[in-house]
Amino acid sequence: MAQITKLNFKFLKDIKSNNNKDWFAENKSVYEDHQANFILFADSLIEKLKIHDNILTPSGKKSVIRVYRDVRFSKDKSPYKTYAGMAFKRGTQLLRGGYYIHIEPGNNFVGGGFWGPNKDDLLKIRKGIETEEAEIRKIISSKEFQTVFGELRGDELKTCPKGFDKESSAVDLLRYKQFLVMKEFTDTEVQSKKFLEEADNVFKAMRPFFDFMSYILTTDENGVSFF
Repeated sequence: MAQITKLNFKFLKDIKSNNNKDWFAENKSVYEDHQANFILFADSLIEKLKIHDNILTPSGKKSVIRVYRDVRFSKDKSPYKTYAGMAFKRGTQLLRGGYYIHIEPGNNFVGGGFWGPNKDDLLKIRKGIETEEAEIRKIISSKEFQTVFGELRGDELKTCPKGFDKESSAVDLLRYKQFLVMKEFTDTEVQSKKFLEEADNVFKAMRPFFDFMSYILTTDENGVSFF
């Protein structure tokens, strides 16, 4: 069974302490072993995801993020990321949202949602929340959501967004600019043989939230599909 191992964590710890091209070149084979194992885990997770969702990402290799940082516009010129991640896109225009796993010593989580909705999507989401407030609150206050995720997360405005009633009972939700859910894991939990199954269970727990968001993003105010 595919498993994230000590090898992966050792590489991530080492590259954080040796974030330079010389060290990376000398340890290229270590990186390749780390990457191969990570891709194997991603491939196994895709197969599990396909059982209960339509996944567009074709392979583990396509899901794993690059280790190389884009430093063109950053003050930090460290050439490599000190974490590993994998992202999975949902298929068809009717299924919105995405899945993500972040692996970093001391900072691991399985999450998903809407990281940077464009202007039109953000407006649709806010209008949908305003109209269907009872439904979204039912989802995020459910026992499963509270047990797995605790709360909705993401960057927020300090005040009610323009064009919406600042006295609305949904103003706390309308302020969000991102709509994210996540569950944190310890380094030991990530290296467990159970982690593959546990990560998939977290993804399954996102479905009521994803289904709600997909509905408001793909239908008009009368509930008629755009597609």
